[in-house]
This record gives sequence, structure tokens and C-alpha cells, in this order.
Amino acid sequence: MGVVNVTPDSFSDGGAWFDTGKAVERGLQLAEQGADIVDVGGESTRPGAQRVSGEEELRRVEPVVRELSRQGVAVSVDTMRAEVADRAVAAGARLVNDVSGGLADPAMARLVAATGVAYVLMHWRGHSHRMEDRAVYADVVREVHDELRDRMAAVVDAGVDPAQIVLDPGLGFAKRPEHAHNWALLAHLDRFADLGRPLLVAGSRKRFLGRLLSDAEDRPRDFTACDDATVALTTLAADRGAWCVRVHDVRPNADAVRVAAAWRSGGADLDAGRGELVGRGGL
Repeated sequence: MGVVNVTPDSFSDGGAWFDTGKAVERGLQLAEQGADIVDVGGESTRPGAQRVSGEEELRRVEPVVRELSRQGVAVSVDTMRAEVADRAVAAGARLVNDVSGGLADPAMARLVAATGVAYVLMHWRGHSHRMEDRAVYADVVREVHDELRDRMAAVVDAGVDPAQIVLDPGLGFAKRPEHAHNWALLAHLDRFADLGRPLLVAGSRKRFLGRLLSDAEDRPRDFTACDDATVALTTLAADRGAWCVRVHDVRPNADAVRVAAAWRSGGADLDAGRGELVGRGGL
């Protein structure tokens, strides 16, 4: 899953693809480089970010989703708003990537159920300006697992087919780098297998990588210099069965996924490493 942030303030590439034409061009480039899905978002969720209006979010993402879909790209829309998801699906999006897991907008589950699109349900404890205060865990793996299980049950009760759902442990969202919350989750991805759904891993360029790679004076490495570490994370996540990884720099990560797939199969299936969307519509 390649990332296109149609925002002026995203932590990694805010402003680079804020123009509609540049965002479309970037999405096509990511697809050419090996992205199976291009994830288009119009609202930054970096720590401390303030929300934009639904009207502004739609203005940013709808034309990008429509044009990429028209050109044959499998598009997901990164949104917490059912209204934005609805318009994006009408414009051609085939997956809704909801970092709030349906908590930010109670109408989201009904929208997903009605459309039958694939749905990424992420672990979430609050909006960006509040999530750091809520990163308190006695056992981060158990608590994230159980909260994802409960959210999945809630959206299924609201009519979502379990086959539509992809789970995301929410790396960086209410997870503190200094407490190694993200590393604990990555080390125990297998603990989520009993939930019976595919996993999306989204750690690309995030702060916990920069902190790991701090210099001798304990200064975190800049996110722009964390792409090699992201590739390592992708390789390990793919080897441990992640359904998809969400990344900013697609080509080396797509290569890593294919290497991990060939390694796991002992070369028995050299075409492995490219997947299909879940949901009633498929890819």
C-alpha cells in the first residue's frame, strides 16, 4: 500500500502532493513501482494534528480518488468520516482505511456494510491531539488485541461482514516510542492470528524508527533517513504473515515483500507477494 497524503502538514511528505495533479501523478508512480493499493488521505493524523473540516477533506481527496480509479489503480481512502468514505467509494475507492476503527464516526460501519468495500479497522484511542496522553498500558499486546477484538465485534454487529475487515494494530497511534509499545506489537504479530483477519502493518518512517536509530547524542534520526529501516520492518512483517504494509517509498518495500514470500515458500511460488483486496467485491 503506497501513501499519497493530499495534505499540507503530514509528518513525512506534507505539502509534496497537496496539488491534485501532483497527487495523481504520485499515485500513478507508486502503482508503477509495485503498489497493489494506493492510499489517498486528506487529513493529517500525525501526533498533535488538528482536524480539518469534512468539506476540505473531500475537496482534497475526491478528485484524486476519481482520477486514479479511472486509470485503473486500486485506491483506498484514508478517512475517519463516513461522508468522505461514501463519496470516495462512489468515485471508485475499493477500500476504506479508517484509523479510528469506526469510533470517530458512528455512521462508518453502516456505510461499509452497505457498500461491501474492504475496511481497515485500526486500533485507536483518540484523535491526534489527545492520543499521546492515552498511551498507557499494563500489557500493550493484550490490550491492543482485546480492543481490536471488541471493535471488530461492534462493527460486525452494525452489519459489516467479517470478510470485509482488515485489522491494523495502529503503530504510532497512542503508542509511545520511549516505552517500546510499537516493538512489542511487532514482535508479537502472531498473537493477532486468533482474530481471524488479515493484518495491515503501517510503520513507515514513524518516530519509533527514528528513535531506534538515534545518534550518539540521542537525537532521533530524521524520518527522511528511515527508509532503509522501513524496508527491514517490511521484510520481517511480511515474513510473519502480514497481509499488507503501508509505506511511503514503494519500490524497495515491494521488493522486500517478494523476497520474503520467496524465502517463506522456499521458491515454490515465485509469483507470491502480490495480494488481493478483501471484501465482497475483491480486487
